[in-house]
Amino acid sequence: MGQEQEVIDLGGNMRDQRITKLAQNLIQYSVQLQPGEKLLIDLPNGGEEIASALVEEAYRAGGIPFVNLESEVIRKALLMGATKEQYEYQLKYDLERMKDMDAYIAVRRVDNLYQMSDVPADKMKIYTEYSGPLHLGERCKNTKWCILGYPTNSFAQMAHMSTAAFEDYYFDVCTLDYAKFTELMEPLRALMAKTDKVHIKAPGTDLTFSIKGCWAGICGGRFNIPDGEVGLGEIVKDSVNGTIAYNVPSHYQGTVFTDIKFTFKNGKIVEATANDTEKLNAILDTDEGARYIGEFSIGTNPFMTHPIYNTLFDEKMIGSFHFTPGCNSSIHWDLIQSQKPECGGGEIWFDDVLIRKDGEFVLDELLHLNQEALKEALS
Repeated sequence: MGQEQEVIDLGGNMRDQRITKLAQNLIQYSVQLQPGEKLLIDLPNGGEEIASALVEEAYRAGGIPFVNLESEVIRKALLMGATKEQYEYQLKYDLERMKDMDAYIAVRRVDNLYQMSDVPADKMKIYTEYSGPLHLGERCKNTKWCILGYPTNSFAQMAHMSTAAFEDYYFDVCTLDYAKFTELMEPLRALMAKTDKVHIKAPGTDLTFSIKGCWAGICGGRFNIPDGEVGLGEIVKDSVNGTIAYNVPSHYQGTVFTDIKFTFKNGKIVEATANDTEKLNAILDTDEGARYIGEFSIGTNPFMTHPIYNTLFDEKMIGSFHFTPGCNSSIHWDLIQSQKPECGGGEIWFDDVLIRKDGEFVLDELLHLNQEALKEALS
């Protein structure tokens, strides 16, 4: 990877030192692993090199690492013949393991965006009903967790970059000074925390909802790498009314969705269309909570400027926000709208005060969060 100086790992193999630095950040800063704590390193589709580095850093911290290695090819083969009873057993075993863990790091690699595209909807629903309680339930609520997006040739292609150039970009954004970044995002969090009414306007979008009394937080490298967003894990459930048109493609359950549009009435998605409207509505019908919103967040990472078909990256884009279906649901689908001028622009209003226009903050206390100022502050 890249041209960086290599180091020798504990197994006597050469390793890019940037991988070692990333692993140190994940263990020491993101999950803050303590002596005696158990860590599950989850590899849904490979990633042995970063996993080895994480194991070494976990041992150095006095932790007890465990590794789960899977493959998207094998996962697809299992799903094609899956039964509900089979995945109920799988959930039983995996829940017990997760309950034993103090910390969790997932390494998410994608080799083929469309690998799961021909898995039948009823089989994907079985998998969603398995993964929801395991991750949105036990893991999110009871462990120190972090999800890491990891570079592949597929990622580089989606970013329209060579593999080497994408790796350089990747390690730059993943090894930021996230502690400093978190401090810089605090004024936006404080503003959100005291806001009641939100009004979002953009082409195809006229949306109102309330966040009064909802907890506002900063995503600054604790739960995701890369990171950079400020938002709420809940909104006032029945307050959403109007329409929204998402303009960032979304890869979800093996399909790349485009042109997603929702109409809300008293909090619920009552109309949903996209390039694959049938599959979109099948996802939204997974359970009762899937048609309600479970998150509203504003992307703030100044080094992420255009989508690469990977939600973990795209939701952090400067000038964007995401409005996420799935409230008390096995669905959590971060759907993104960019309000940069080249994407059609847009406005975000808090309590009838304009805070951001065409992707740029306009309030004095938030000007430092605009792209060039933030890049300079984090350099």
